[in-house]
Amino acid sequence: MQQIIFFFIRNKNFLLFAVLFTISVALTIQTHNYHNDKYISSANFITGGIYSFRNNITDYLNLGKENEQLLQENLMLRKKLDQFKEVVNVEKLDSTVLPNKFTYYTARVINNNYSKTKNQLTLDKGQSDSLKIDLGVISSKGIVGIVSDVSENYATVQSILNTESRVNAKHKNSGHFGSLKWDTKKPNVIQLVDIPRIAPLAKGDTIVTSGRSTIFPEGILIGTIKDFQLDKDNNYYYVNIDLFNDMTSLEHVYLIENKEAKEILELEKGVEDVEQ
Repeated sequence: MQQIIFFFIRNKNFLLFAVLFTISVALTIQTHNYHNDKYISSANFITGGIYSFRNNITDYLNLGKENEQLLQENLMLRKKLDQFKEVVNVEKLDSTVLPNKFTYYTARVINNNYSKTKNQLTLDKGQSDSLKIDLGVISSKGIVGIVSDVSENYATVQSILNTESRVNAKHKNSGHFGSLKWDTKKPNVIQLVDIPRIAPLAKGDTIVTSGRSTIFPEGILIGTIKDFQLDKDNNYYYVNIDLFNDMTSLEHVYLIENKEAKEILELEKGVEDVEQ
């Protein structure tokens, strides 16, 4: 306490000056509009900068939550888009009941291989989240792969960058279809084979899923034609496709379940058994 008193005694002149200076500044600001405006402007600039800095930090910390909200919104939009596709050619329909044969789920990629010949991805969802084998996997930019195995809480995906992967695809403009395969050379380029030579292909044309399987709906984006050439028999094109997806940088994906897949497969199996 004595030290505090000595401090005030030693610095009484400076402290008196500081008090009088503060009072004079306050009176000047209060009695002069120009100074008052400048003070408010400066205060707003400083506090605005502080608030902006604080909000930037808060926004960064909330990115995970924001991403999850965007995923859920995109999921809802995909469902509504599929519902619209189902009814676009129907003349009369009860608007309260829209048919949709596809169910969508979301997941996060926790492991991704793209430098091997049989690449796989691992997702943070599994059987407890209704995932199962043979669900199609896509991102917001296009096709990713097909679920190959599931456990209680995780799932593995056979990437399209896998030599065993085969996905039906088509030339969007003409409708001619073939099969996707990967030659293992580049993670951003995949091949489309068995496209007949009569198909009017052009560099830059879009390739999409054909809808000829029970896994992917028709029209999911795949990529654009990089180049093409006829095979050795000159009957079919061998097409290189630049993928829309960056397969080396995947974070969030959507999974697609065709609710009619089981019925279709059982029907087709019955036809095959009869033919045998």
